[in-house]
Amino acid sequence: MYQWVHRAAQILDNAAGETGPQVRRRYQGLLGAIQRWRVQAGELEPAVQHFLKVTRSYWPGLFHCYMIEGLPRTNNDLEHVFGTHRYHERRTTGRKTGSPTLVVSGAARLVAAAVTQARSFSAADLAVVQVADWKALRRELDKRRHNRVLQRRFRRDPELYLVGLEELLSS
Repeated sequence: MYQWVHRAAQILDNAAGETGPQVRRRYQGLLGAIQRWRVQAGELEPAVQHFLKVTRSYWPGLFHCYMIEGLPRTNNDLEHVFGTHRYHERRTTGRKTGSPTLVVSGAARLVAAAVTQARSFSAADLAVVQVADWKALRRELDKRRHNRVLQRRFRRDPELYLVGLEELLSS
């Protein structure tokens, strides 16, 4: 059992620098061997079954990090990205907590902050962005911003907000 787990860790560590499909194929081979020989684990067979079940649940997103350069490989690596962003935001704004706008526009701001730490971009780099994708992102962010405004209106004057909702429903 332990050799299988160590072998799985070696494959996922990808010291050879293989592509995503190659890592997936090697890992799939190991899982096939584990499935065939799981009975030999004896008392640990339930643990082997659990390992296989958890691996199946993670399977759809398990190999993206080998195909996209710079994508964090583990949850801890991803938490480090978030922590770094929070640290820099605290340093620049003086706020002890995350800014409310991060909730609204985090999908764009966090990615932009993480990517620009790795390298800088020129106008030519930004010009290749699909305008339709950019407009769709802007619409989504505007919708989130509008929902945030409505929440603020409710907190400031709940009575007026509810009257407006009733008018909207009756029309």
